[in-house]
Amino acid sequence: MVIAVSVVLPSTAFAQGPLPDAPEPSIEFAPVAANPIAPSPSGDNFGEHRFWDMQNIALFTAVGASSGVDFAVTRSNLQSGGKELNPVVRLFGRSTQGLAVNFCGETIGVIGISYFFHKTGHHKLERMVSTVNIGISVGAASYGMTHR
Repeated sequence: MVIAVSVVLPSTAFAQGPLPDAPEPSIEFAPVAANPIAPSPSGDNFGEHRFWDMQNIALFTAVGASSGVDFAVTRSNLQSGGKELNPVVRLFGRSTQGLAVNFCGETIGVIGISYFFHKTGHHKLERMVSTVNIGISVGAASYGMTHR
């Protein structure tokens, strides 16, 4: 029975405590230096970066320019008797000022969504929002110019 109890109980159950000369174990944590994220070899810095870096400035400039072209083509088509196909823009497209507010709001919205993704650490999505918007605006302007 003694053998069965000694097998079942762990050896610490029979321990009497540390020896007087035994050192107490201590855990020491060494400070760890921050490891900044380095840019990738391809030049795309999707790691941590400032929001208003050169790549975002170029993307936001292209967003504004493509929205401006889309505004001009849409305004020209609407004044020539054309019809707006986008139901959201159709709400604003009854006047030039409303159309301008729509396209300025679109540009500001793209910057705002990019900033949200930047702050939440989604840097690829931050850049993708601008890229997708540029593609949509250029596509809409191209469609508007071919279907006058």
